Amino acid sequence: MDLSGQTSVGRVLGTADATPLQFWVAVAPGEYLQLDDVVVTRRELPDQQPVTIAGVVTAVRARHEGAQFESDVFAIADGTLPAQVQEAAEITTTRVDPELYVPPSPGAPVHRAAGDDRSRALYFDRMEQKVPLGTGRDGMPVFLNFEFLNGQRGAHVSISGISGVATKTSFATFLLYSVFRSGVLGGEAVNTKALIFNVKGEDLLFLDHPNSRLTESTASTYAKLGLTAQPFPDVSVYAPPRAGDPSGTPDVSSRLSGVDSFYWTLAEFCADSLLPYVFADADDERQQYTMVVHSVAAHLAKTAVPADGGVAIDGVRLGSYADLVDFVVAQLADEASRSFWAGSAVGLGTVNAFSRRLIGSKKDLGRLIRGDLPTNRAHSVNTAESSQVTVVDLHNLPDRAQRFVVGVTLKSEFERKEKAGTAKPLLFVVLDELNKYAPREGTSPIKEILLDIAERGRSLGVVLIGAQQTASEVERRIVANSAIRIVGRLDPAEASRPEYGFLPPAQRARALIAKPGTMFIGQPELPVPLVVEFPFPAWATRPAEAGPAPRATLRSLTQAADAFAVVGARPPGAALSDDDIPF
Repeated sequence: MDLSGQTSVGRVLGTADATPLQFWVAVAPGEYLQLDDVVVTRRELPDQQPVTIAGVVTAVRARHEGAQFESDVFAIADGTLPAQVQEAAEITTTRVDPELYVPPSPGAPVHRAAGDDRSRALYFDRMEQKVPLGTGRDGMPVFLNFEFLNGQRGAHVSISGISGVATKTSFATFLLYSVFRSGVLGGEAVNTKALIFNVKGEDLLFLDHPNSRLTESTASTYAKLGLTAQPFPDVSVYAPPRAGDPSGTPDVSSRLSGVDSFYWTLAEFCADSLLPYVFADADDERQQYTMVVHSVAAHLAKTAVPADGGVAIDGVRLGSYADLVDFVVAQLADEASRSFWAGSAVGLGTVNAFSRRLIGSKKDLGRLIRGDLPTNRAHSVNTAESSQVTVVDLHNLPDRAQRFVVGVTLKSEFERKEKAGTAKPLLFVVLDELNKYAPREGTSPIKEILLDIAERGRSLGVVLIGAQQTASEVERRIVANSAIRIVGRLDPAEASRPEYGFLPPAQRARALIAKPGTMFIGQPELPVPLVVEFPFPAWATRPAEAGPAPRATLRSLTQAADAFAVVGARPPGAALSDDDIPF
């Protein structure tokens, strides 16, 4: 690296120890260094080629040289006491080339890295697949090595920060957009999928709508990153049916087209043993009725048969989730049948606790588990048969129902990837409030699935992008398996937790005052997290920002369904039974 001819911003400080991994720079008069600046210096060695040492500014300071007392500042300001202002910057080494770990020489000139020097300092030159993350403090692009996201060398993302200020979900969607549109997926871009759970308001229901607040300046930032400022081109939106609506209309208020209902039939609920996800709270696993849950689920899978949209058990037709709950509770209350359903070793108190919990689920899950809607109508969330981006809206559901939807959907998607037996095409899963679904303490069916994704998802092509206010409350193994760690604005108490030890002290302090859109991103190749500002979303992030709806959203599965479909009707192509009308 030839640094001759470049103007130096300072020299390696001689009054503080310089080490191969950290040193201080005295800033030259008329120059400045700010936090996150990238600098480079060179050390000449006898009988060796020169060593280039590059690093990032992690602390800056200024002081009066010649002052002895604190009150001297007033005399210096008045000009009665001679003194000189001197600034210094702490540099944390990011790269040594060649790898001869010697300290920089005191007095050696230090230059601000630009162009190829900057790329080498931040390892961008070694990234074969670069995903744009935003711009650094110098206004230049910052990249992520896709090999640490696609499972090749690592996978999974953990995003932490204060709700409403840290812009966690906005960055997660920008990261997805950058992956899909930057070209790193190559020919796999068409088949790669993303599954997003929307848990707060209807903000994520308009990803395919242009943002009416987009400016030319923002569009130019996208261009600098090699991206076009456009909404997501291929999005499917699913929402739960409205409570009490027999037609299964999606429960959304701001988006009137391009939304489809999702639900599970009673037959699917029984055959797929989904009952444990009704008890998906970590508190449920601490109760003794867990044995009853699995025993009842197994009995339902064995005895329930489809019947006119609902199910029949022991000759009794059940047409709704409430009917099913009442039937199970009655069987458990009957001494003659209790042992068949709950097992002979379970006490009556445990059975009653299970029954109370099950009865309490009728209101929350009644609209999701149906026996009154056409079984041949599309109603499942299946990313393999959906658009590139699938948004599942949960914000109108109570907590228990949200857990059920997240757990069952992740279960079916993960099982589908397991059966495929290949990592490609990739599936990205964006899940907010990760600390609720995978808390540090306790266990639950959802937590077990998320742990499975964190530990085995890399080999199966399932990448978790988890967001949470407090990483300290998320299961340790999930955080530990996240190759990419991202932090927005943090709460002071949370910032002191060891989960943020990857942040240098100065960055940890800055995270307390970070503005929306500023993220601290740690990736394995770099010893220092990079501070990134990502651009304003080109897609609508709330209904008020939504531009004209694309043509694709004017059609939905719900609108395309046969308005005259009969509950329990024969699916197309199925053979006639003796009870079917022959025309």
